[in-house]
Amino acid sequence: MWQLAQHYHRSPEQLSEEELRQYFLYLTNEKKIARPTATIALCGIKFFYEQTVKQPWPTLRFVRPQPEHKLPVVLSREEVRRILAVVKIPVYRACLTTIYACGLRLLEGTQLQVPDVDSARMLLHIHGKSKKERYAPLPQSTLQLLRAHWRTHRSPLWCCMPSQGTGWLWIHSRAYPRVHQE
Repeated sequence: MWQLAQHYHRSPEQLSEEELRQYFLYLTNEKKIARPTATIALCGIKFFYEQTVKQPWPTLRFVRPQPEHKLPVVLSREEVRRILAVVKIPVYRACLTTIYACGLRLLEGTQLQVPDVDSARMLLHIHGKSKKERYAPLPQSTLQLLRAHWRTHRSPLWCCMPSQGTGWLWIHSRAYPRVHQE
């Protein structure tokens, strides 16, 4: 509110709807503020007018900044190979390779079980978010990696490892970003 009053050199109560609209255009086009900053300014001004001054202005509903649509970072095949090559623990490498090759979320990959692998149809049965189940294609090379892991660990769960005395120790999702730093 202070910045709005400073911009027009008068009390915000005295401003018209058009002046408010012009202020948001100024913030967007000239000051080039980020979307979250514009949203904070809008919410503060909207609260002031609707709750304090008791003026419901329809303009305040239409000046909300558009959501930003950023493309995700896509790694090249060589970058993925380099990242997976620095993973020294075989169970982590098998898990990360499966997650990447099958397009799984981290939690989906860490909860993958042996019965979820359909090697006859080359599919993985994924138990996803909100109890939504789906199938993901299973590449032959990933199946071979999972089978090699099974031969050495005999675990009923693919991407976990036995911990000492407490049953199963899950791969924690916070461990994954460290892979990229090496």
